[in-house]
Parts: sequence; C-alpha cells; structure tokens
Amino acid sequence: MKQFTKPFLDESYPVFILRLVLAAVFIAHGSQKVLGIFGGYGLATTTQFFVSKMHIPVFLAYVASFTEFLGGFAMLLGIVTRIFAAGLAIDMAVAILAVHLKNGFFAPSGFEFPLTLLVISLAVFLLGPGKLSVDSKLFRAE
Repeated sequence: MKQFTKPFLDESYPVFILRLVLAAVFIAHGSQKVLGIFGGYGLATTTQFFVSKMHIPVFLAYVASFTEFLGGFAMLLGIVTRIFAAGLAIDMAVAILAVHLKNGFFAPSGFEFPLTLLVISLAVFLLGPGKLSVDSKLFRAE
C-alpha cells in the first residue's frame, strides 16, 4: 500500500505545469487587453469599457490589464511568483463577482473558467514557484 502514497513526481513538476497553464492563458488575455492582439481591443478601449460598463476606476482597469499581461510572463518564468499568483487570484475573484457570477456557472459567460484560474492561481500562491523557476535560483535558501 505504501507505493500508492509515495509522490509520483517531485512537487516542482506539477507546480511548473500549473504555472505554464496560467502563463498561456494570462499572456493571451493580457495581450488582448494591453496590446490589442489575439482579437483584443487594446489598452485604451479595454480601459474605456471597464470604466463605462463595469464602473471600475481607470487606475484599477490598468492594474487588472497589466496584472494579467505581466502575471502571465511572471508565471512562465517563475519570477515574483507568489505576488503575481495572488494578483491573478484577486483579478479573477473580481471578474467573477463583477461580471460572471450573474451569468451562472457554465461558460462562455458563467464563472467556471475564471473560478478555475482563481483556484490554480491560489494553488501556485500556496505551493510557491517550485524548483523550475527564476525565484528558486534567486532566493535559494542555503
């Protein structure tokens, strides 16, 4: 029975996979908001939408957009991982409460996808960046 309780992999590899998933999603979504690529509208139009339709202050519209964009790259590299993981979790919590909750659970308008991203972000926040990260090289405890 002991063989089933022993971890299959070092915990760094699953955290790395979670970070890569977050990186892919948030680089794409952040690029839509900040750069206007991948079918996005760019920073000016995104900010205008956040302010006029969602009543989010301009400053927070910028914070949300750049948290997604830069947070994606932070997850990819594993740099300042916990800070950006917390920021991404907060970003998704706000998205759920402000936009998706009223639409029910299921995609495309419901909260299932942002909830999934929130939970993955929380997992990375709690577990840390893992060995396969810039953080582990910069802040190695000796």
